Amino acid sequence: MSSSQNNNTPVAFVTGASYGIGAATAAAFARAGYDVVVGDLSADMLIDTISGIEALGRRGLAVALDLRDDASIAAAVDTTLAAFGRIDVLVNNAGVQMKKPALEVSRHDFNRVMDVNLTGEFLMSCAVARHWINAKQPGVIVSVASTHGIQGVPDSSTYGISKAGIAHMTRMLAVEWAKHGIRVNAIAPASTETPTRKGLLDPEKRPGMLARFPLGRFGQPDDMAEAIAFLAAPKASFVTGHILVVDGGLTAK
Repeated sequence: MSSSQNNNTPVAFVTGASYGIGAATAAAFARAGYDVVVGDLSADMLIDTISGIEALGRRGLAVALDLRDDASIAAAVDTTLAAFGRIDVLVNNAGVQMKKPALEVSRHDFNRVMDVNLTGEFLMSCAVARHWINAKQPGVIVSVASTHGIQGVPDSSTYGISKAGIAHMTRMLAVEWAKHGIRVNAIAPASTETPTRKGLLDPEKRPGMLARFPLGRFGQPDDMAEAIAFLAAPKASFVTGHILVVDGGLTAK
């Protein structure tokens, strides 16, 4: 794809976009008129997501992105700017989960989750914000935290700690970068039906899990994608440093 420095179409970059919330978010931005760059460990993982973007009449670009690797982050940003000439929105969705009792978590386990869910998202945010600040352009970052970062959940300490970190990272960066016209927000989803959440389909556990949600259902990827798109939109221009809980009433009880 050739460079398009004069492109007036806004561009969204969505990490972890091969399925679930990331893929739904890419589609939501395409529907809103954005060209969309999607990143995951391999560009081959993103074929279906790109097809969905193009079916909506927008341009898509798949890039390999490993948030544990500074060079990979830099290359993904550079490739995006070379192809589109701009980034308007960054969605930090990539993440790894861990279900393990705290006393069984090793240093390696802990660091593996933090490297992607917290450190990688922080450094990705900085890489994009550095471009905006140098170019004297505004921008928007929306990250995906979790209700696990708000409530205590058995056997999910490492994941929950990483997501609580995302929530406070959001507040810190929102305050630090506001003077540059950069808004930073996050959503905190509850259980969302994606291909990796096979436990939500367990016929024995599902009724009891559903009973915890006042709205009587689990979240869907589109629920989260639309919340992300709202926070990125001009209609939310006075919203920054906010964690939007999207949980069907789970944390209200």
